[in-house]
Amino acid sequence: MKSQEGSQGMLENVRKICLILPEDVEHIDGFGHTAFQINGKSFVKVTEKAGLSFKSDRETQEFLLQKEYVFKTPYIGHHGWVSIQKPHDGDWDELTELIQEANFTCCTEALG
Repeated sequence: MKSQEGSQGMLENVRKICLILPEDVEHIDGFGHTAFQINGKSFVKVTEKAGLSFKSDRETQEFLLQKEYVFKTPYIGHHGWVSIQKPHDGDWDELTELIQEANFTCCTEALG
Protein backbone atom coordinates (compact mmCIF):
# COMPACT_ATOMS: atom_id res chain seq x y z
CA MET A 1 0.00 0.00 0.00
CA LYS A 2 1.34 3.40 -0.91
CA SER A 3 1.56 5.84 1.99
CA GLN A 4 -0.42 9.07 2.02
CA GLU A 5 1.16 12.14 3.61
CA GLY A 6 0.35 13.66 7.01
CA SER A 7 -1.88 12.60 9.89
CA GLN A 8 -5.02 12.68 7.74
CA GLY A 9 -3.30 10.41 5.23
CA MET A 10 -2.29 8.10 8.07
CA LEU A 11 -5.90 7.89 9.22
CA GLU A 12 -7.06 7.17 5.67
CA ASN A 13 -4.48 4.37 5.33
CA VAL A 14 -5.55 2.84 8.65
CA ARG A 15 -9.22 3.20 7.74
CA LYS A 16 -8.66 1.32 4.45
CA ILE A 17 -6.95 -1.52 6.32
CA CYS A 18 -9.43 -1.78 9.19
CA LEU A 19 -12.78 -1.33 7.55
CA ILE A 20 -12.31 -4.21 5.09
CA LEU A 21 -12.01 -6.60 8.05
CA PRO A 22 -15.30 -8.28 9.01
CA GLU A 23 -17.28 -6.66 11.84
CA ASP A 24 -14.79 -3.80 12.38
CA VAL A 25 -16.18 -0.36 13.14
CA GLU A 26 -14.70 3.11 13.47
CA HIS A 27 -15.38 4.90 16.74
CA ILE A 28 -14.39 8.21 18.34
CA ASP A 29 -13.52 7.40 21.96
CA GLY A 30 -14.06 9.59 25.03
CA PHE A 31 -10.70 11.30 24.47
CA GLY A 32 -11.48 12.24 20.86
CA HIS A 33 -9.19 9.56 19.41
CA THR A 34 -10.20 7.58 16.37
CA ALA A 35 -10.40 3.93 17.35
CA PHE A 36 -11.17 0.84 15.35
CA GLN A 37 -13.05 -1.84 17.22
CA ILE A 38 -14.40 -5.32 16.93
CA ASN A 39 -17.14 -6.45 19.28
CA GLY A 40 -16.73 -3.22 21.28
CA LYS A 41 -12.99 -3.72 21.91
CA SER A 42 -10.41 -1.38 20.39
CA PHE A 43 -7.48 -2.87 18.53
CA VAL A 44 -6.16 0.23 16.71
CA LYS A 45 -6.12 3.91 17.68
CA VAL A 46 -4.96 6.98 15.80
CA THR A 47 -4.03 9.96 17.98
CA GLU A 48 -2.11 13.20 17.57
CA LYS A 49 0.28 12.39 20.43
CA ALA A 50 1.02 8.69 19.93
CA GLY A 51 0.42 8.42 16.18
CA LEU A 52 -0.68 4.91 15.26
CA SER A 53 -1.23 2.57 18.21
CA PHE A 54 -2.27 -1.06 18.01
CA LYS A 55 -2.73 -4.12 20.18
CA SER A 56 -0.20 -6.92 19.95
CA ASP A 57 0.61 -10.06 21.83
CA ARG A 58 3.57 -9.94 24.25
CA GLU A 59 6.03 -11.66 21.88
CA THR A 60 5.23 -9.32 19.01
CA GLN A 61 5.39 -6.33 21.34
CA GLU A 62 8.89 -7.28 22.53
CA PHE A 63 10.05 -7.77 18.94
CA LEU A 64 8.60 -4.44 17.77
CA LEU A 65 10.05 -2.50 20.73
CA GLN A 66 13.53 -3.36 19.43
CA LYS A 67 12.88 -1.01 16.49
CA GLU A 68 13.90 2.58 17.24
CA TYR A 69 10.67 4.10 15.90
CA VAL A 70 8.33 1.90 17.98
CA PHE A 71 7.46 2.64 21.61
CA LYS A 72 5.19 1.25 24.28
CA THR A 73 1.86 3.11 24.15
CA PRO A 74 1.41 5.34 27.22
CA TYR A 75 -1.14 4.06 29.77
CA ILE A 76 -2.01 0.87 27.83
CA GLY A 77 1.41 -0.47 26.82
CA HIS A 78 1.34 -2.98 29.67
CA HIS A 79 -1.57 -4.62 27.82
CA GLY A 80 0.58 -5.21 24.74
CA TRP A 81 -0.08 -1.93 22.89
CA VAL A 82 2.67 -0.35 20.78
CA SER A 83 2.80 2.96 18.93
CA ILE A 84 4.56 4.39 15.90
CA GLN A 85 4.73 8.18 15.83
CA LYS A 86 4.99 8.61 12.05
CA PRO A 87 3.77 5.43 10.41
CA HIS A 88 3.25 7.23 7.11
CA ASP A 89 7.07 7.07 6.86
CA GLY A 90 6.99 3.32 7.50
CA ASP A 91 6.32 0.15 5.62
CA TRP A 92 2.56 -0.05 5.12
CA ASP A 93 2.72 -3.69 3.99
CA GLU A 94 4.18 -4.62 7.39
CA LEU A 95 1.73 -2.32 9.18
CA THR A 96 -1.19 -3.94 7.35
CA GLU A 97 -0.09 -7.35 8.68
CA LEU A 98 0.37 -5.97 12.21
CA ILE A 99 -3.07 -4.33 12.17
CA GLN A 100 -4.65 -7.57 10.95
CA GLU A 101 -2.84 -9.42 13.78
CA ALA A 102 -4.15 -6.80 16.24
CA ASN A 103 -7.68 -7.55 15.03
CA PHE A 104 -7.09 -11.29 15.50
CA THR A 105 -5.52 -10.76 18.96
CA CYS A 106 -8.52 -8.69 20.02
CA CYS A 107 -10.96 -11.31 18.73
CA THR A 108 -9.23 -14.21 20.46
CA GLU A 109 -9.01 -12.33 23.78
CA ALA A 110 -12.76 -11.68 23.61
CA LEU A 111 -13.37 -15.41 23.22
CA GLY A 112 -10.92 -16.41 25.98
